[in-house]
Amino acid sequence: MKKIIKHTVWMLVALFAIVSCAPQEADKYSLEALNTITDDQLSYSQAISDQSDNVITFKNTSQLSTTEYVITWDLGNGVKKTGKDESIVAQYPFKGDYTVTMTVANNNTSASKSAVIRIADNDFRLLDVPVYNNLTGGSSDPDGKTWVFDQYNNFTKEVVDAVSPFKEKIEDPNLKSAAFDIKGHMGLGPQNSYGQNWWGAAPEDKKAWTMYDYKFTFKQSSSLDLKIETKGDGYGRKASASSVGKFDVEEEIADDAFFPYNGGDYSFSIAEGGQFPQITLTGNAFMGYYCGNQTYDIIYQTDKVMALRVDNYTEKQDWVFIYCLQELNVPKPKPLKAVPLKEDFEKETASVVFSFDNMGEFADSFYSNPHPTVPNASKKVFLYEKTNAFYSNVFFMAENYKFDLKKQNKIRVKVYIPSNNDYTTENKTAGTWISESRLRPQLAVKLHNSSLGGDAYTTQTEIVKKDLQTDKWLQLEFDFSNAADRQDYDKIVLQFGGEGHEGRGFFFFDDFEFAE
Repeated sequence: MKKIIKHTVWMLVALFAIVSCAPQEADKYSLEALNTITDDQLSYSQAISDQSDNVITFKNTSQLSTTEYVITWDLGNGVKKTGKDESIVAQYPFKGDYTVTMTVANNNTSASKSAVIRIADNDFRLLDVPVYNNLTGGSSDPDGKTWVFDQYNNFTKEVVDAVSPFKEKIEDPNLKSAAFDIKGHMGLGPQNSYGQNWWGAAPEDKKAWTMYDYKFTFKQSSSLDLKIETKGDGYGRKASASSVGKFDVEEEIADDAFFPYNGGDYSFSIAEGGQFPQITLTGNAFMGYYCGNQTYDIIYQTDKVMALRVDNYTEKQDWVFIYCLQELNVPKPKPLKAVPLKEDFEKETASVVFSFDNMGEFADSFYSNPHPTVPNASKKVFLYEKTNAFYSNVFFMAENYKFDLKKQNKIRVKVYIPSNNDYTTENKTAGTWISESRLRPQLAVKLHNSSLGGDAYTTQTEIVKKDLQTDKWLQLEFDFSNAADRQDYDKIVLQFGGEGHEGRGFFFFDDFEFAE
């Protein structure tokens, strides 16, 4: 009897397991079946625009049992877009046959639907509109127009002023304060804010990268072409550069991804009809910083300046970038100022700081006066040591301003020229253009434009005081009033002993003054 009871109990347990598990397994398999997408489930409609027979809206009309999917539209004209868009507007300025493919994918499956559309005639009217002409220069400009990042933020205010009225159109109260809040040439904010409320780049914020070397040349002729030139470096979001963009990411720092990218030749299309025109790029093209999306809203555009917004749907962010024509990407001009400079070197930390260019190891701005007599009996002076470098000097560089030489053009300084320097030996020179190879008892004062870097000498103004008396303090004045109309100088160079030769020597100066 016990055996019968025990056997019956086990049968009940097994039956309970079958009854309780079977529906779950059935649900699992039926859910997978519901989430499966097949080719025969897909369909899309075509609607020709009233604007032109060459403008067509494609809309997903598939009856699917799931909403968890992404759509990739391949319009056959080089435009390919992946996202959540159920519809897309395509323009075909040029006649021909185009294969339009809609691919719908989820975690389980992927399916596609394709159809060939025939565009009977060219419609160049689609290209002869401001959005194309501003971008490319129009069909009359075969070279197109080259755009770069507005790295100095020269046009940020122009963009901000132009888009500010759109703030009122943002209905979401959570986005009101962030809407169209643009701070620089690149930056990000909340999704659908069209702004950079979270961060905006300062001028040259990314100069450690090669992003500012990117060139984007848009042109139109028999096709719509985009040429991107880089120095081989690509930048983008860590969250999407590899997974969405399929770039070979080599390094990740914080949220940034770094990968090889040589640019290339692409095409593009522009769709109008929404709040803003949209430009879509082909291939793996992106506008300097990849955000997982190749469709950009043109939120501001003139023939010289352009601001683009891209929806980074992977991270639920908006990114906004500002570009300008290549020739307009120049530093903001520094203001003219008359700032009196005066330094007696009596304090260990000078108020007027001279930087060293190939100075010797004994050069010192707080050195004991070698000959404390009238007209300079002060305790401390500047010791200048010329090395065998061809162009030894010290210099003062103004920060954030240019010299107003109409108001301030006299440089005064006391100098001491030791007689025990070697002023007779012929030294090796930088080249045959150097006419004097000997160390000279002289001081040259030069005004330079620092923005020219190593070429600053090409536009310099120089005054040289030659054959100075030795072993005594001399009061010198350098009068630059003849250069009063120059507005590009921001650097003062002091150079003892001549230049272009290897002669060595020690010199002293004190009581430097730049005044009216």
